[in-house]
Amino acid sequence: MKRSSLSRKDKKNLVRILIALALFLAIFITDKVIVLGGVLEGPAAWVFPFCLYLVVYLIIGYDVLWRAVRNILHGQVFDENFLMCVATLGAFALAIYRGVTGQEIEGFDEACAVLLFYQIGEWFQSYATGKSRKSIAGLMDIRPDYANLVKEDGSVEKVDPSEVKVGDTILINPGEKVPLDGVVAKGTSTLDTKALTGESLPRDVAPDGDVISGCVNLTSQLTVRVEKEFYDSTVSKILELVENAADQKSKAENFITKFAKYYTPIVCGVALLLAVIPGLITMDWSTWVYRALSFLVVSCPCALVISIPLSFFAGIGAASRYGILIKGSNYLEKFNQANTFVFDKTGTLTKGNFAVARISPEENADDILHLAAIAEHDSNHPIAKSIVARYGKQTESGYTLTNIAGRGIVAEKEGDVLLCGNGKLMAEHGIAYTEEAGVGTVVYVARNGAFVGSLLIADEIKPETRKVIGELNAMSCKTIMLTGDNEAIAKNVAQEIGLTGYKASLLPQNKVEEVEKLLAHKKQKDVLCFVGDGINDAPVLMRSDIGIAMGGVGSDAAIEASDIVLMKDDLRGIALAKRIARKTMAIVTQNIVFSIAVKVAILILSAVGIANMWLAVFGDVGVAVIAILNAMRVNGKYTTDPIRDRPGTAR
Repeated sequence: MKRSSLSRKDKKNLVRILIALALFLAIFITDKVIVLGGVLEGPAAWVFPFCLYLVVYLIIGYDVLWRAVRNILHGQVFDENFLMCVATLGAFALAIYRGVTGQEIEGFDEACAVLLFYQIGEWFQSYATGKSRKSIAGLMDIRPDYANLVKEDGSVEKVDPSEVKVGDTILINPGEKVPLDGVVAKGTSTLDTKALTGESLPRDVAPDGDVISGCVNLTSQLTVRVEKEFYDSTVSKILELVENAADQKSKAENFITKFAKYYTPIVCGVALLLAVIPGLITMDWSTWVYRALSFLVVSCPCALVISIPLSFFAGIGAASRYGILIKGSNYLEKFNQANTFVFDKTGTLTKGNFAVARISPEENADDILHLAAIAEHDSNHPIAKSIVARYGKQTESGYTLTNIAGRGIVAEKEGDVLLCGNGKLMAEHGIAYTEEAGVGTVVYVARNGAFVGSLLIADEIKPETRKVIGELNAMSCKTIMLTGDNEAIAKNVAQEIGLTGYKASLLPQNKVEEVEKLLAHKKQKDVLCFVGDGINDAPVLMRSDIGIAMGGVGSDAAIEASDIVLMKDDLRGIALAKRIARKTMAIVTQNIVFSIAVKVAILILSAVGIANMWLAVFGDVGVAVIAILNAMRVNGKYTTDPIRDRPGTAR
């Protein structure tokens, strides 16, 4: 059986609304047929309809009354609960006054209708919020409940993940969540990473393979050596990111909060003046009090206060469903204006799976590979790994390795000095070398002051790169690449994928300088995004207007330094996030314009007596429901096809 999408609270409130609605319709229809105010005669004629409508009023509005009283006691007077109470209790009082003075009794039905439709609007808000929260709640489900800790005597004990230390061994049985980041010590299995990345395809792991917390072990038991404590693990950092996302409010949300803060007291004052001044002049108190109450009902800023934050929440939820973590609605709002995208190359635009494409001179290939492998065997850089993998043999130990940023590595042992790096390293040590003309990363090797040879390392462009760059260019965005590779490689990659610009041969600190230059020359409304792998690019990610981390899963730097984390190593997430941001902001604008326009119109009509309280109910609750339903469109389905994701396109 399919599980209901309604929460227990939503079900309870829906039942209450339906009961109140049924009672209201029964009483309202009966009132129109036999006139309940005529059942009793004289000044007490109002008592019978009052008692009937009061039952409906209390069923549907007891919580609104309680919240209004509670907020007043806490000093929070002017909110929607206060407005609803003043308007509806005032309508009851007006109806009693009219009954006592012998006039036609009206106001009981309208007071109940106001609260009834207000609660319907609140229910839609709760339902819409719950629907948007589901995508984020899926991420919250990755929190592990326990870890199977292997003790020194070989026994296994279930403990809280926070109790496990680095270096401990844990068992992960089929069907269990991976509680901590680590390395597989024993066993092979398949992991479900959907909760983390949104990727439906499972990932196979074997001994020495990395596993990250939050995945689900599917097939076989794994023995894992823990590499990070729980507070430092992937799942912990992602949960912290998601939980804090609501704290980062957009300019639109901050505007609405300030707007409601000043707007509500002002309309209350205007309503009071509307009742008192014309009432004193005409002495027709019931007419002007009724108009003032209608004015109060329609003035409630529910549509804005509810729908705007809901639109952003829905956008963040939609993005998270596709493995895109946005740290707050302010970044979603800003990302809609993003028009300059600066990319790191390795691991971002390219796969980063380097391979040795050529060794020069060929007759010295084994010697060159051997020396390069000695210098690079301790490095985790993809280029180093490709050299060690190509050599495929054990290398001598005992060398002292010195990493020179932006140059290469110097390996020394008992007077034997190996240089392995770029042309700058060779030039600094006065070594004459033969330049490699091929397009790729060139590693030059020298031994004891003599040039030995070179290796050409080639990287592969990601299959989606061209399409994504093309889509961003079509949005009139600048696309720029910053890389430490030489001019030839940078130019070749830039031309192949259609970038609008590039900078080559940059040291790590030069990337920050280049971003600073771009920031200094951009227009005030322009937004610059830096897209990197989140490992070596933390300073640039933090300095840019919006930092986007590629392949951020398992990378502390990505989650800490970036504003948006693409949990799949897939550039298409950038264009998709851009489309979600664009749709979100379009709906936010629609809701603001629609809500204010309708409210202003009905406020004027209420003040001059053309609009009654029923129209005021539509002006408040009707507009709020329409705005909420419009906001829910953000959390729809998206594809990697930009044409199909345009607003209004059928899917």
